[in-house]
Amino acid sequence: MAEPIILTVDDEPQVRNAVERDLRQQYGADYRIIKAGSGAEALDTVRQLKQRNAPVALFLVDQRMPGMSGTEFLAEALKLYPEARKVLLTAYADTEAAIASINTLGLDHYIMKPWDPPEQSLYPVLDDLLSDWAATVPVPYDGIRVAGTLWSASCHNTKDFLARNQVPYQWLDIESDAPAKDLVEAVNKEAHRLPVVFFPDGTTLVEPDNRALAEKIGLRTQAAQPFYDLIIVGAGPAGLGAAVYGASEGLRVVMVEREAAGGQAGTSALIENYLGFPKGLSGADLARRATIQAERFGAEILIAQEVTQVSAEGSYRFVTLSDGTRLGCYALLIATGVSVRRLDVPGIEAVTGAGVYYGGPIAEAVHYRGQRVAVVGGANSAGQAAMFLSRYASKVTLLVRGSAIDKRDSADVGTAMSQYLVEQINATENIEVLLRTEVIKVGGEDRLEDITIRNDDSGETKTIPVAAMFCLIGAVPHTALMAGVVERNPAGFILTGQDITLTRDGHMPRSWMLKRDPFLLETSVPGIFAAGDVRQGAITRVAAAVGQGGMVVSFVHEYLKTV
Repeated sequence: MAEPIILTVDDEPQVRNAVERDLRQQYGADYRIIKAGSGAEALDTVRQLKQRNAPVALFLVDQRMPGMSGTEFLAEALKLYPEARKVLLTAYADTEAAIASINTLGLDHYIMKPWDPPEQSLYPVLDDLLSDWAATVPVPYDGIRVAGTLWSASCHNTKDFLARNQVPYQWLDIESDAPAKDLVEAVNKEAHRLPVVFFPDGTTLVEPDNRALAEKIGLRTQAAQPFYDLIIVGAGPAGLGAAVYGASEGLRVVMVEREAAGGQAGTSALIENYLGFPKGLSGADLARRATIQAERFGAEILIAQEVTQVSAEGSYRFVTLSDGTRLGCYALLIATGVSVRRLDVPGIEAVTGAGVYYGGPIAEAVHYRGQRVAVVGGANSAGQAAMFLSRYASKVTLLVRGSAIDKRDSADVGTAMSQYLVEQINATENIEVLLRTEVIKVGGEDRLEDITIRNDDSGETKTIPVAAMFCLIGAVPHTALMAGVVERNPAGFILTGQDITLTRDGHMPRSWMLKRDPFLLETSVPGIFAAGDVRQGAITRVAAAVGQGGMVVSFVHEYLKTV
């Protein structure tokens, strides 16, 4: 915690310096003493301190100042620091104003000039007030603060980016926090842009994009070299696995991620079936551990950078980043993963990010405490989201298009919900499961208010009020940048290994110039590999993705012997 502040204000330099001297002598070891020569100057200082969220313990203010009196200053300053203690320095003629301010401002004390000796006339009063402040006022948060509204898509994006990159922050809802609203309006200059992100050094970012936010909080966004042995596109479990194994085996590795390490798995509230963690671990924890491990071995991880183009030139592979940077390598791994499929129903676009969310609820769950929410989906990610939300919401409605969430006899085990999750959901009283049910309409103008659902067997429809809806309904591969570069199936998933020839009657495409067959995880372009959910036929399990990332490194070593 930063040192609490005592702010003294007096327009007479001699008096101002004397007050500062006495305050430093008694309180300088525990408090930061700041002085100002006018009410206007002091008010500017108070606004700057509030932007830093610096704690102000006491205002010691002269009453008779030109331009702005002491009581006028306190009336404005207390809007930002209502719990600070308030003391007026007065002359005999100011006594009436001081007494009146006890009722109007809640003035704690007034001290007549001169206050000598301070040991008798000043310190005892301030000691009591400062002791009371320290005992009753909560310690202010001294980290990053994000101010905005729950119903702003840009606010959600900022919170989600910080949460997924495991950057602590404090959320300030300007609809319920008047001081936060005043703070935002002072910064915004009537621009009405949200969110406003306040940093401990007093600087702010207004409606920042992920790149600006990443640079400000110290995440790496620029590569240290122009050329690497292995470039990994995507920092999900497959990419992180490849980064750890590749860097640990001496390869020069850089990984490029547009959002946050962990990918879709990083949004999972609790993964309970990952080998070696009998009590489970969150996706964020897995991503954090893997990121530290990869960086310890020397891998570079670029955050808030996106690969916009991939090309192959002779034995070299190149990627172009969103800022125009071009990086080269011998081998390239595409591990971009998938994104949640979007719901296409009337009314949903208007409230996306304002009650409707795609992906896990880690950044938003706490804001829906005691309210009813819905989760759409029937696989593990939906089950984990429902369990996590059940800690906060009064009721969680899980909407599943299938006829059961218990799919032990299903042929498609890879996309089924794990049995341990099924059992947990069935045992959780505030989770309601509606089978053979889908969302057909979303209600609300500036925020989600309700959803209309339909039972596919009976055709019955009904509208239920919900404060939030989290959609986890299938996957769309992030492979658009690979169009025309490597072979993909009609759904956009990348073909690797023998799948390349199986779709072409046993023939290789023209891009394959080698006599050997592709390695198991190699694409139709030699030296370009794919792992994780972007592959055709991938097993959608975290352990499988991590294993493929490790396998790729073995194939990269084999490939590097030929270049």
